[in-house]
Amino acid sequence: MKALVVEDDLFTSALIRQALTSNRYSVTTAVDGEMGLDLAIADEYDVIVLDWMTPKMDGMSVCRELRNRGDKTPILMLTSKDSSTDIVAGLDAGADDYLTKPFQVPVLMARLRAITRRGDLAHTEPELTWGPLSLDPVSAEVKCEDNLLALTPKEYRLLELFLRHPRRVFSRSNIIEKIWVLEDSPTENAVTNLIKDLRRKLKGADLDPDMIETVYGLGYRLKEAPNKQGIS
Repeated sequence: MKALVVEDDLFTSALIRQALTSNRYSVTTAVDGEMGLDLAIADEYDVIVLDWMTPKMDGMSVCRELRNRGDKTPILMLTSKDSSTDIVAGLDAGADDYLTKPFQVPVLMARLRAITRRGDLAHTEPELTWGPLSLDPVSAEVKCEDNLLALTPKEYRLLELFLRHPRRVFSRSNIIEKIWVLEDSPTENAVTNLIKDLRRKLKGADLDPDMIETVYGLGYRLKEAPNKQGIS
């Protein structure tokens, strides 16, 4: 599942991103409202975590603009404002739920599960496939035919990244940016090791371990599926 986090406080943003990635979300972050709105318009997300007091364009305005455009993505509004008037204003702007700061991470995740269930996402997020391999973004399950693959959260996010962007070449720095959270400081060797671990598990499931192929001097990409029909 894909989440957009619009939050200008870097500590809070990193905290939310870590919580989401630990639950197998693919996370994009924005540090101001204008950037958040542009990202929300340019791509599809399963949920948006939106801070009220963002620079350049406040969260209320972002929320209203998305709803005016017909965007029905579930939105969780974050703010330090806790009066009943503020809560009503946030919900009337189009937010699906409202969480005041400071918050507990388990409460945040429970609220997100609730609003994504309301959105009936199971019907809007198709499986990603490569030959006999399938990845279900809703259940976060990876299967080869009927057999489940036991992947770590980082292995799962890496595989999802390649399946969502077939034939795109990702450098090691691209992968670090997409897979690791802000407070981690991985080296490029960490990417190499992660690729090796994922390839080993793919081979153990009787898949081609080189479905993630090395593009020398550039990075890695997903090889064309063996049925030559690409990725669904």
